[in-house]
Amino acid sequence: MPEAQDSGPQACVIGWPVAHSRSPLIHGYWLEKYDLPGRYDKQAVPPEDFPEFLDRFAESGLIGANVTVPHKELAYELVDRREPAAEAVQAVNTIWLDDGQLVGDNTDVYGFLANLDEGAPGWDGGSRAAVIGAGGAARAVLKGLIDRGFSEIRLANRTFAKAQGLAEAFGPAVRAIAWAERDAMLDGCALLVNTTSLGMEGSPALEIDLAALPSDAVVTDIVYVPLQTPLLRAAKARGLRTVDGLGMLLHQAVPGFARWFGVRPEVTPELRARIVADIEQDKAAS
Repeated sequence: MPEAQDSGPQACVIGWPVAHSRSPLIHGYWLEKYDLPGRYDKQAVPPEDFPEFLDRFAESGLIGANVTVPHKELAYELVDRREPAAEAVQAVNTIWLDDGQLVGDNTDVYGFLANLDEGAPGWDGGSRAAVIGAGGAARAVLKGLIDRGFSEIRLANRTFAKAQGLAEAFGPAVRAIAWAERDAMLDGCALLVNTTSLGMEGSPALEIDLAALPSDAVVTDIVYVPLQTPLLRAAKARGLRTVDGLGMLLHQAVPGFARWFGVRPEVTPELRARIVADIEQDKAAS
């Protein structure tokens, strides 16, 4: 792919480490596809330097940025203004300047919902869902499910107190479930979401029995390396609809690109193929 033009808006992804980020590949694809001036790169910023980086953002020449681990929670605290999704999730992954103020949003909620809308149309027709994990990604998922009208969300986490804390934060729609009860909690659920790293390349698989899920349930995993996690393979073996986590990564990038570069981009099969090829290249090199 040719380099994006140096003139025009400048944006980046900020993280520590950040070398693994595929955001430049995604945004570079869109800059090329829509023939737009601009540039999107990586900025490796250690945690101790992050507050100063944001303090000097207006003079950096950047108009916006994605924020990745470990900076999302600190970005939430340090921006001048937050969008409602960021308030709900208490983390910021997209920032921009508005009349000198640094504004923070969380597009993981949008990315999660758009991925399911694309991969399993009608997935939100039920009222019960099951969610595994109680970290930052779970917050985005819970916000999305509540927005879509799920009235009973069962939340299981290895540390019960963390699940209980999230249930209290999100209100009566969310109920904390003991880790030992994660199989039984699937009964009657239209959707199962894994928000943990279990099943990720190099991590142990999520141990869960899917027998209690209804035959029309949807199973999704925010993990996208590998694309087909043990959870998704088990769901497919049962004949359930599945949605992998790559689409969430792609769709969450859409709002930021639209704000920074002035064109709302599409998530296309070609873009997905490029990211899959990059993942496979990394695997081959390791």
